[in-house]
This record gives sequence, structure tokens and C-alpha cells, in this order.
Amino acid sequence: MTQWQERKTVGDAHEEHVATALRQHGWTVHPCGQGTYPPAIQDALRHTRSALRQFPDLIAARNGELVTIDAKDRMPSTHTDRYAISTATLNAGLLFTAAHAPTPLYYVFGDMKVLTPSEIHHYAAHTRTHRSGSWVMVSTRQAHAFHTVFGTTAALAA
Repeated sequence: MTQWQERKTVGDAHEEHVATALRQHGWTVHPCGQGTYPPAIQDALRHTRSALRQFPDLIAARNGELVTIDAKDRMPSTHTDRYAISTATLNAGLLFTAAHAPTPLYYVFGDMKVLTPSEIHHYAAHTRTHRSGSWVMVSTRQAHAFHTVFGTTAALAA
């Protein structure tokens, strides 16, 4: 199995975990983005720098509210309490939210904490960048609990 296939397997499992959690919080969820394209298009996208590569993984609605989600597993650093987000992903997220306002985009990390591209951009401006320059680092303490963004399952019973 290639490194990309391994990452894809982990990413797909996290995406399904996030979709299930959203459904438990009363959201209707549907896949979108690169993972929904035929293999030939996915392969072609892998060889480009197009922002379509970082299109959100999921779209969800509840009570007339619409959101998009990019599931980001394996993103907290294994040695620090920070998330590592690629600058390409962050730039694509900022472009997406500007182009599709007021539809929000949320990154849901492997620990089920949540940040927006704007928050990451703001918090990363106040931290050191990764030595490669290809990643921004944001403290996990800055992230929001899943239920504070998407509601609680208890709220559904009310």
C-alpha cells in the first residue's frame, strides 16, 4: 500500500466518523469534494495545484442552516499540542469561504475539535511557522469542542 493510499484510508475513516457524529447531532450529511469524483479526475487533481484538491469533504444541513466540513485526521502534532495545517489547505479554505459566503467551512480534526480557516489564519499569524514553510501550526487549545459548533445530541430531544 502506498503512503497516499494509507492516508486516504485513514482520512476516509475519519470522514465517516465526522459524518456519523453530525448525523447524531441532527444534521443531514452528504459527501462532496475530491472523494466524490471518478478515479481519473481524482488522479488528475493529485497532479495539480488546484484549490479543488482541498474542496470540503462534506456538506451538511439542519433546520435551514448549511455548512461545509473538511475532516482533518492525523493533524495534531504527535510531539506538541498543535495542529499542523498545510498552507495550501488553509489558502484554499480561505478562498472557499470568501467565494461561498455565507456558507461556513469547518475543519474537524482527529480529536473532534473544530476550527475555521479564518481562525487558523489569525492564530497562525501569532505563532512560528513550520520550518518547511508548507505548514502552519495552531495550538489545540484554540479549537472549539464539536458540540459547541454543531449542537448537542441532548438538544435534539428538546
